[in-house]
Amino acid sequence: MKAVGIILAGGKNERLQELTTIRATSAIPVGSCYRAIDFPLSNMTNSGIKKVAVITQYNSRSLHDHLSSPKWWDLGSKQGGLFILSPFLSSDNSAWFRGTADSIHQNLTFLKRSQEEYVVISSGDCVYKMDYNEMLAYHLRKGADITIAYRRVPDDDDIRMYGVMELDEHERMQDLEEKPLEPQSDLASIGVYIMKRQLLIDLIQTIVPEGRYELVRDLFARYRKRLKIYGYRFDGYWRNLNSIHSYFDCNMDFLHRDIRNLFMTTFPYIKTKPKDEPPAKYNAGATVINCLAGSGAILNGYANRSIIFRKVFAGEGSHISNAIIMEGSEIGRGCVVEHAIIDKDVIIPEGERVIGTVDAPVIVPKVRL
Repeated sequence: MKAVGIILAGGKNERLQELTTIRATSAIPVGSCYRAIDFPLSNMTNSGIKKVAVITQYNSRSLHDHLSSPKWWDLGSKQGGLFILSPFLSSDNSAWFRGTADSIHQNLTFLKRSQEEYVVISSGDCVYKMDYNEMLAYHLRKGADITIAYRRVPDDDDIRMYGVMELDEHERMQDLEEKPLEPQSDLASIGVYIMKRQLLIDLIQTIVPEGRYELVRDLFARYRKRLKIYGYRFDGYWRNLNSIHSYFDCNMDFLHRDIRNLFMTTFPYIKTKPKDEPPAKYNAGATVINCLAGSGAILNGYANRSIIFRKVFAGEGSHISNAIIMEGSEIGRGCVVEHAIIDKDVIIPEGERVIGTVDAPVIVPKVRL
């Protein structure tokens, strides 16, 4: 695929509460072994994109550590590579990114030094699997200047959290509004865009000096009549990790075999940074029902309908149900953990009860050192 990739991974999402106090949303753990960034990054390389830039900003240390070696995503070749980009601070520029368009503008050299004809842009906090070649083929058939992937939002999701699109009968975009109070359609952008690389350079160099810093509001919505912008319907699995509920539900989705197999056993696979550890161990007396357990986990008690990450230890007599237990956490003997999210390296003392509800999972944050 003759395209360069950009993953926007610098956003700050306070709706994820304590989970993003010390990490970027794109670095949040998913599905017992992944980070959110793994999904768009794998989609890029699985689609044949060999040069990818990840633009970071807030709480990026964990994300940088995860992306320390590009070889796990097949980005170690001389012809391509993985580029980690951050705000360009100098004596005459002390501004952090003021928006998504500004984040590209401050790193415009990456695009100018690239030779690929097209650019694929994706957000870094969405869980999905997509072949961008199919979207590019659609882009070419339509003769589009810009193509935006979208999906119909189901009734149980709040469309006011997304960019809402209005399309004509030919799928050409008529309007786009970011997080509207009164949505005019049920079509939501999923944060994946395709356009020519030089067009993006020209547009970014036009709008940012005018004080316009957002891709959606200041570029796509503003240029909707001047440019041919089309919607590309995506009907596959997609989750935006934009709230505690969406994060919890996304992890629970991995307990469904068809969704789990889509990412883990159906080629091309979603790749991640591997950990060379033994398989999960279930000691005598352990009862584990409908769970995912990561490598190095040791379970002694009862666990049901839970996502358990690597190196988790659950003591004898412990009861874990409808929970997410992140890497390195310890659940003591006789503990009860239900409808909860236990962050990384948390120790739940013997006999403690951590119980939330379906509507309000309780969060036990990692202790900040």
